[in-house]
Amino acid sequence: MHSCQIFVKTGIAFRDAEQALTHIGKTMLQAGVVKSSYPQALLYREAEFPTGIMLENHAIAIPHCEAEHAIEPAIYLIRPDSPVPFAQADDDNQVGASLIIALIVTHPAEQLMLLRNLFGQLQEPTFVEQLLSAQENQLADIFKQQVFPSANEPSPTTKMTTTTSQHQGALL
Repeated sequence: MHSCQIFVKTGIAFRDAEQALTHIGKTMLQAGVVKSSYPQALLYREAEFPTGIMLENHAIAIPHCEAEHAIEPAIYLIRPDSPVPFAQADDDNQVGASLIIALIVTHPAEQLMLLRNLFGQLQEPTFVEQLLSAQENQLADIFKQQVFPSANEPSPTTKMTTTTSQHQGALL
């Protein structure tokens, strides 16, 4: 991705995926990285194609929607206080997502590349453990180092938020 802001939030609780998605939609709209259509598109996309994924030791969710709702690329990393129930991408179960990685992309080809890189890293339990245990101010750097490995790309910028304590697959 050419330039990509990374937002981080920890110390937050959500009762369910809808509440988490509503938070993401409002926060990204306030940040100016999405269009006013984004919050509803995010909810709709998740209802049609759930993004909860069970990994080896943890579950995550990777909510996203079509690029037409984005103004500029961004990633919103959220580590909630307790797992958030999300519908699972590959069956009818729910998973308790300990990490939510919201993707905001402006070009579908970039989304595919980002998803490939991200899924490659998510297969490494140590990467997920790092994201789950790192201090909030380290999350963006850990993510960037592992998911954006090209030294030729400009470094994504990080924005910290305040803490309180056509379809080819499910993720396209």
